[in-house]
Amino acid sequence: MDNDKPLQPETEDETETELVPQSSDKTLYCEAEPPPTVEKVKPARENSETDLEIEDNEKFFTTGQKELYLEACKLVGVVPVSYFIRNMEESYVNLNHHGLGPRGTKAIAIALVSNTAVTKLELEDNCIMEEGVLSLVEMLQENYYLQEMNISNNHLGLEGARIISDFFERNSSSIWNLELSGNDFKEESAAPLCQALSTNYRIKKLDLSHNQFSDIGGEQLGQMLAINVGLTSLDLSWNNFHTRGAVALCNGLRGNVTLTKLDLSMNGLGNEGAVALGEVLRLNSCLVYLDVGGNDIGNEGASKISKGLESNESLRVLKLFLNPISMDGAILLILAIKRNPKSRMEELDISNVLVSEQFMKTLDGVYAVHPQLDVVFKAVQGLSAKKTIFLLTNPMKLIQNYADQHKITVMDFFKSLNPTGTMKMSVDEFQKVMIEQTKVPLNQYQVREVIRKLDEKTGMVNFSFLNTMKP
Repeated sequence: MDNDKPLQPETEDETETELVPQSSDKTLYCEAEPPPTVEKVKPARENSETDLEIEDNEKFFTTGQKELYLEACKLVGVVPVSYFIRNMEESYVNLNHHGLGPRGTKAIAIALVSNTAVTKLELEDNCIMEEGVLSLVEMLQENYYLQEMNISNNHLGLEGARIISDFFERNSSSIWNLELSGNDFKEESAAPLCQALSTNYRIKKLDLSHNQFSDIGGEQLGQMLAINVGLTSLDLSWNNFHTRGAVALCNGLRGNVTLTKLDLSMNGLGNEGAVALGEVLRLNSCLVYLDVGGNDIGNEGASKISKGLESNESLRVLKLFLNPISMDGAILLILAIKRNPKSRMEELDISNVLVSEQFMKTLDGVYAVHPQLDVVFKAVQGLSAKKTIFLLTNPMKLIQNYADQHKITVMDFFKSLNPTGTMKMSVDEFQKVMIEQTKVPLNQYQVREVIRKLDEKTGMVNFSFLNTMKP
């Protein structure tokens, strides 16, 4: 009996040693805390294999992440998504249209709590609703590696907007690109979202398109834009903004110093909204890209926008496609750009407008002052077939034919036009020499087509890529 006594405690210790890890693992899986799980198992592995390579450690950690996701799926009662298992170590994970639902989203969120690989997550059209977005927000409280998230078309509604707003108001996330398009956000959702964005400085790019914001939402968003110091890109297309909402939005934009891209297409701004837009262009020195296509802006509105273009020094792209603007309104726009020597306009989209030969002559004068400008229109009315062929013949094909005849490369042709003999030229210099050269006569529109093909969008053309083209 004396010999048996010391054995009893030893047996109990062994039993406890075996049970503790099992109980611990089970608890940790339920609480979605994977790092402790890895720590519990890893020492045993190290005891048996002390010379592990780094690759083996990474592989083992990955296994833990996958097991965590599978356990989370069991916990919430959903089928695991094989694509996620295969890609959970990639920086980009696209789970759009996977039918996750709230529970499937919760399992994904549990797995991402300690994930350090995924930086961009797409969850569009998964019907995640408020329960799912709550799981994502709880995950983001721990995960500081995720930077871009798309949860568009998920029926979030007012409650979802409140959950998102409460979280982002604290500025405690690394998310800078957030897509919330098509989430049934109505007027009442604007207040919490704008309250959060008024203080949030981390979100740079926000998509609120295809929602149901109207004039009240426009007022809320305008007040937010007046004080927000983070947003650089905002998409508000396909909402229900009209004159009142447009004016309020524009009032907020007047003093905004960070927003460079704004999409207001497919709303109802009208000519009165265009008056406010003209004032924004006159006063705002930050906006670079403005899309107001499909807003019922006519020639009267184009005239007001033109007033702003006469003094604006920052805007580069203005899209007015699908507005009832005629050639008269188009002339006002291009002449306004011509009168502004400091204009940086590169693209004016009026691609539903039919223009005349007289318009083209006027446009030639604008191009002479601003060679970087590209005006996109529908077609030229009244051109003879001969003139049409002359205007539209592919200029690169003409240059290729010349190069073939003289047994040189296309790149050699362009280099011969450059006094320095280098591969790059400024757009202004290139346009001038292309018009003046007589080897391959080209009209203004063909020259602009060549520039489009070679432009680096930095004010320079680069024909080094033509090096592969053979005589």
